[in-house]
Amino acid sequence: MIYDDISAALQKGRRKDVEALIQQAIDDKLPPKDILNKGLLAGMDIVGEKFKNNELYVPDVLVAARAMNAGTALLKPLLAEAGVESIGKVVIGTVLGDLHDIGKNLVKMMMEGKGFEVIDLGVNVSAEQFVQSAIEHDAEIIACSALLTTTMGEMANVVKVATEKGIRDKVTIMIGGAPVNEAFKISVGADIYTPDAASAAEEAAKVVLN
Repeated sequence: MIYDDISAALQKGRRKDVEALIQQAIDDKLPPKDILNKGLLAGMDIVGEKFKNNELYVPDVLVAARAMNAGTALLKPLLAEAGVESIGKVVIGTVLGDLHDIGKNLVKMMMEGKGFEVIDLGVNVSAEQFVQSAIEHDAEIIACSALLTTTMGEMANVVKVATEKGIRDKVTIMIGGAPVNEAFKISVGADIYTPDAASAAEEAAKVVLN
């Protein structure tokens, strides 16, 4: 089946093959939603699982994600026509004072692979920016990343500002990064901590699908 071929090409990061197969599926009048779910997202799920099990590494995931983005670009106008919506919205960024973004980018890719619309605020993001963006986009999740012990305390400010702005009960706050752990999550009052990008995407999906 062509969906399996798309998934396999994506897992190997063969962008041109992914584009050609998706174009073929479109020409064959296959439903855009099925091409996305059974082809691209199914492939990205396997990439996420293998990454979690250390069978794939960061460069492999980046190449697969590039293939995914190329495929999604072909499908986007058709998905919009068909009225296919994302499963939810995530505001993501690296906290104030921290300029590391590899982990954040991986989480973003994995979340997009689950069908989320991800609003990426980049690095050095203030608590106010996280919360304001969540309000503007009506996002269900705020995801904060930190790689430095000196900046991870900023995550507490995100929780605090979300509370002050009255959206704390409407938004799930996820945190992650090398110095962060479950005990820290509890201490700052965040909702979810995950140790890796694939788990982050899985937990995020549970939030909106349950």
